[in-house]
Amino acid sequence: MGFAEKRGNYFRGRFYIEGRRLRSVCDSNGRVAKFRTKREAERAARAEETKARAGTWHDPQRGRMLFGTYASSWYAAQDLAASTMQNYRRHLEEHLLPEFENSPLADLTAADVDSWARKERERGYADSSIATWRGTLHLVLADAVEEGLIGGNPAAKRRGRGKRAGRSHGRGPEKVITDPLGILMIAERASLLSGRDDEFVAIVLAGFTGLRWGELVGLETKFVRRGEVRVEWQLYELDTGELFRCPPKDDSYRTIDLPDWLSRMLTEHIARTAPAPCECHGRTYVFRGLRTTTVGSRSGARLTDVARRAEVSTGTVSNVLNRPDGVAEKTRTRVEKAIAALGYVRGTGGPVGAADHWRRNGFATWLFQPAATGWYPKKSPQPARPVPVMAEPWPGVPARGRGARARADASWVAVAPGLSPHGLRHSHRTLMEQLGVPAVLADERMGHTDTSVQRRYTHVTAEMRKGLVDALTASWEQALDARHAMSQGSPVAALDRLLKDR
Repeated sequence: MGFAEKRGNYFRGRFYIEGRRLRSVCDSNGRVAKFRTKREAERAARAEETKARAGTWHDPQRGRMLFGTYASSWYAAQDLAASTMQNYRRHLEEHLLPEFENSPLADLTAADVDSWARKERERGYADSSIATWRGTLHLVLADAVEEGLIGGNPAAKRRGRGKRAGRSHGRGPEKVITDPLGILMIAERASLLSGRDDEFVAIVLAGFTGLRWGELVGLETKFVRRGEVRVEWQLYELDTGELFRCPPKDDSYRTIDLPDWLSRMLTEHIARTAPAPCECHGRTYVFRGLRTTTVGSRSGARLTDVARRAEVSTGTVSNVLNRPDGVAEKTRTRVEKAIAALGYVRGTGGPVGAADHWRRNGFATWLFQPAATGWYPKKSPQPARPVPVMAEPWPGVPARGRGARARADASWVAVAPGLSPHGLRHSHRTLMEQLGVPAVLADERMGHTDTSVQRRYTHVTAEMRKGLVDALTASWEQALDARHAMSQGSPVAALDRLLKDR
């Protein structure tokens, strides 16, 4: 039973917690409360002891711990995926600690959290990003509540409170998607920018399977099977630049059915490139990256550019340069004209070296975005600029090196402005919706989980899988026919074979 204790000219309230431990009633700042009368002290002590017995009492003195101190210990206690730990650290260091680091936990109020959110919004951050950081703050403070450090969570969203008029204006733009022909054309352009077929195969695979970026980069050759690929791992790029091999997001292990044409394309790619184990993981991946990330800033035209222009192999171009007498005159003349037209200088535009893996930013910035928009990004001291291309062969081979713009005949028009590599995943899900694919199969293919009763009683059948594969094949053939109508060939070898087969 709580009781009062005389202390000079005031009383203090005393009560027991956990059966034996004697504590004093404290104010909200963690200091011992001083009462004028014995009755007031007894009433306060009994109220605190009732809370202790009900398990709702928290220590106000512990609540004086600074948010920064608690957040550091909280983060150190987590044992989660590397990607999640990286995100939590970034949220804390870049957005939460600058505002709350020196604030005692017990002093944090909902008004403080709302004020922080307004400041972040005024700095130009998207509402979706602020909501993510607030979620991390809520998680940290929820654990502080469970530990008895504070009585409530000030970061909790109050239903129906804090709504702003015109809230829809704060929404971000809708995700840009494209259709099968757009996927094909972006893949072709990315391949022309890189000078190899790898990007063509990878973008088509992502666009027709819905693979996440990490799953695409982390796809190992042993998981490519006839008519399917198995998603078992992904490579997640950390801030340090390390590619961390981890399970797919939300443990979305799955087998993705491939149409025959896509399965054949992937198998031929592996046979042609003969992938070797990477140095970082010692595993054999289907795709390799590029050593050079700033494709638009290379020093000159490459050997492969000359070969495409002259419609010969790179070996033939090499023979013209090294053993011209062994090459037929007609072919030699064609190659020499291509060299002159492109401004090829030996030693300045040799083959681009392969890296073990793509880097997300380099791939999106210097391959995918220029292919989708027709523009190279701004890179100091150069402003954003159109990709200069030689008009022949169609759809145009990027001109490189000094005077590239003067030698170029044209530039690419945009295919899908604003499309990102992740937008291919949205595009695939939308395509399945358009094709009438059952939701249960679409969710399985995307790696999504539906916990509804309807999902529990709906199952994927072989007929569903066949219907999806047939529908994807029809969509691909329509895209090929449309591309064939534009030009019957392509500088990209993998696509050129497909067009000739049509």
